[in-house]
Amino acid sequence: MTVESTAARKPRRSSGTKGAAGAASARKAAAATATTHDAEPQLVQLLTPEGDRVENAENAEFLPFVADITTEDLRGLYRDMVLTRRFDGEATALQRQGELGLWASLLGQEAAQIGSGRALRSDDYVFPTYREHGVAWCRGVDPTNLLGMFRGVNHGGWDPTTNNFHLYTIVIGSQTLHATGYAMGVAKDGADSAVIAYFGDGASSQGDVAEAFTFSAVYNSPVVFFCQNNQWAISEPTERQMRVPLYQRAQGFGFPGVRVDGNDVLACLAVTRWALERARSGEGPTLVEAFTYRMGAHTTSDDPTKYRRDEETAAWEAKDPILRLKAHLAATGGADEAFFEGLEAESEVLGKRVREVVRAMPDPDTMSIFENVYADGHALVDEERAQFAAYLASFEGGE
Repeated sequence: MTVESTAARKPRRSSGTKGAAGAASARKAAAATATTHDAEPQLVQLLTPEGDRVENAENAEFLPFVADITTEDLRGLYRDMVLTRRFDGEATALQRQGELGLWASLLGQEAAQIGSGRALRSDDYVFPTYREHGVAWCRGVDPTNLLGMFRGVNHGGWDPTTNNFHLYTIVIGSQTLHATGYAMGVAKDGADSAVIAYFGDGASSQGDVAEAFTFSAVYNSPVVFFCQNNQWAISEPTERQMRVPLYQRAQGFGFPGVRVDGNDVLACLAVTRWALERARSGEGPTLVEAFTYRMGAHTTSDDPTKYRRDEETAAWEAKDPILRLKAHLAATGGADEAFFEGLEAESEVLGKRVREVVRAMPDPDTMSIFENVYADGHALVDEERAQFAAYLASFEGGE
């Protein structure tokens, strides 16, 4: 079982050893810590990489949370992942063609996002980073709306209140504080809903995340912190970020943490449902670490071949979340070739629509940059608007 208790660890005592003996002791302790960290992680898993169902003592607590999942539901989860990956691939291609300024791919993280996204109720509220394209899909946000910011024609592209899905957050880790504050408000209002905040392993080192953990624990806020540990904070591997498994950090703040196989969509669904139910029932926050892998680049401005071994990437490609569920559906008779071919045709239609919509996006009005800076306006913004308008008017034609 990977859920950690909140019991405090025994305090470390200083041995008072100095010199070579002390240095040797420190090296020995560090080596032991590194060995523990590098060991194969324990995690909740319901589908093996080969697509076989797993039911054992390690996942028994979470099995009831997917007991209602039918074969049709599994096909739906597979469809979600396939179409999300197709959209993501189109966005990457559009950036390479000069249609987008930047793109952050989710390649390899589809199961973590679709599993957790489908665990949410419509009245739950989501605070994403800038990579939660699969969660956006689950919340009903049109995929093309995600691309406006990356094309530079808007600051978001959708109304957060329509789908209870907040705008993408570029500042690393800040959305966890937003989620905590929102969850505190939900609790004060007495609403029967939960909040979920997404972030990555790199963001977990940010002070904002630690502050969010503290406030959510103290105020028993109904929030789930969902960390997609794709093992690389751009070019920094997790062993340079932390010395204990990430989910264990929760115990220091007084709430449980659980590590789930982030490439297993069924396990991600079950664990997130469990965590959300804890939040709704007044049991406070939970940290979910979805242990997954970023199969592509951090963003289109990154080159992972400079810092990752091909063997590592190949090993994780064998754990592909989409191939895993496809193998399960095929082995159990849950889907036939006609289903897979139909889905491929549907993905082609989606790809074509994404390309056409992006290329037809109109440029924004130049002066719109000054809109919505403050809710009620501001004298300084008015002054800056006037100055910029005068600057534009100084050019021939006023543009």
